[in-house]
Amino acid sequence: MKSETMLLWWWLNVLTFKRYQALKQVFGDLDAALTELSPAMLKELGLKQESIEAAFVRLDEFDAPSYLGHMKRLGVELLSIEDEQYPVRLREIGDAPVFLSYRGDLSLLDQPMIGVVGTRAMSAYGKRIVEHFVPAFVRAGLVTVSGLALGVDAVVAEETLHAGGKTIAVLGHGLANVYPSSNAKLAQKILTSGGLILSEFPLELPPDKYTFPARNRIIAGLTEGTLICEAPEASGSIITAELALEYSRDVFIVPGIIFDENFAGCHRLISEGRGKLVTHPDQVLREIGVIAPTTEKRIEYTPTSPTEAAIFTALTTMPQAMDELVEKTGLSSPVISSTLTMLELSSVARNVGGGQWVRC
Repeated sequence: MKSETMLLWWWLNVLTFKRYQALKQVFGDLDAALTELSPAMLKELGLKQESIEAAFVRLDEFDAPSYLGHMKRLGVELLSIEDEQYPVRLREIGDAPVFLSYRGDLSLLDQPMIGVVGTRAMSAYGKRIVEHFVPAFVRAGLVTVSGLALGVDAVVAEETLHAGGKTIAVLGHGLANVYPSSNAKLAQKILTSGGLILSEFPLELPPDKYTFPARNRIIAGLTEGTLICEAPEASGSIITAELALEYSRDVFIVPGIIFDENFAGCHRLISEGRGKLVTHPDQVLREIGVIAPTTEKRIEYTPTSPTEAAIFTALTTMPQAMDELVEKTGLSSPVISSTLTMLELSSVARNVGGGQWVRC
């Protein structure tokens, strides 16, 4: 797909994954589809008349050089589901976003990720839950993923950074602004600490009732599993949990006081057997297959060659077999094998059995 095509379709904000597939089937690619763009086409794709009219108003307003300049000033990049860098796990879900805009370190999407979500009206107990789980996740080499809302989301980011980890914030609006504005400084701190901020929406799109559930599916789709820290009924966190279950991902739920409405959603999921009750981070780590370091502080290590750097970067705390490392690095099995031996001697890699390796 041409970059100009990608930018314009993203700006129009009309493509779901099913609509993308339909256009590919009829036209072969989005470049060809764009040349045939018409109200009739959008109606055939299932858009309502008001949405069609809004799309063509946006089309008339589109100024590619100006928009690209705005993106550059904000440090925003764009990729599509056709790009190699698009996250593999997200590509697997049935309603994957066609476009992702981002600021920060995109390579975090290659690392093991855990979703941690909860209510905006966080209690002191909910805060303690986040403080209990997140540092252990960071020590185990997991990247946390949340929504940068008030309450639990914000504390997840803060605790991750405080523990020296990396976090990904998925926004329910465009990257031109941060909502709520009180979290703007936290968003910048995430970026300066080597984190990542993602959104599928055009730069200036404001938050709306449909954008947050859309955001939640990205959190659920990106991660190995999702921890629900504190969630009332009919909350965004429960939507995230239900989406994660739909995607065959693990859902972990912390219980609360039975009289507390802030945990009513958590307790219903537990009673229905739709999530695993957890009280300790190790329970989560075991379920998703992470091999946690034996010590809390990792050894600081600087690779001595490009080959060593490539293999060390490819290793995570999720066990990986030789063929996975070959695919990630493009190196041969003998080269990887001998380098892994040297990394093991340096105490920064470990063979965990079955020919699988982890980073220490």
